Amino acid sequence: MIDPVTLLTYVPAALALNLTPGADMMFCLGQGLRGGARPAMAANAGIATGGMIHVLIAGLGLGALVATAPILFDVIRWAGVGYLLWLAWKALHGASLPDVPPVAPRRAFREGLFVNLSNPKVILFVLAFIPQFVTPEQGAILPQFLVLGAILSVGGLLVNGAVGLAAGGVAGRLMRSARFAAVLGRVSAAIFAALALRLALVQRG
Repeated sequence: MIDPVTLLTYVPAALALNLTPGADMMFCLGQGLRGGARPAMAANAGIATGGMIHVLIAGLGLGALVATAPILFDVIRWAGVGYLLWLAWKALHGASLPDVPPVAPRRAFREGLFVNLSNPKVILFVLAFIPQFVTPEQGAILPQFLVLGAILSVGGLLVNGAVGLAAGGVAGRLMRSARFAAVLGRVSAAIFAALALRLALVQRG
């Protein structure tokens, strides 16, 4: 059990973090513009799943390895950079082709999952944020990590989902025009490329 007073402190802090524009929110925005509401929500679910995997890894103590191993940190980071650039190229290439099929939700889920898991800064954030609210006197640490992580993930699902749905609604209306579809594809590519640059500039400290 987690102390109710701790939860009263944690939930508003977690919600404030969820509402802060970041890589996850921008990725859902890009997926919504690129493929519509369903892919955006699937990507959102993939991101939330990746977040919980980060929480599990941190709770098990393995996150300290990423925090202290520069080579491992960089391997994960550059894999994420490469993947985001590939997504940017796909979005830009698709914008120039007529009748491009929409992104399948299953594929969008995998993309969201991989993008989240390939950002080592997430696990460093988890290691810095969640332990502040973990109380060893209340019982085992791992269950507390998982509960607190689940609260953060649910908040992210709601906020990022709202952004993805809004972007998907805009895309759904504008995709009827080939010209607007091309513009949205370029915007999505720019978002993915900006996320790649952001990840490339990430430092461990």
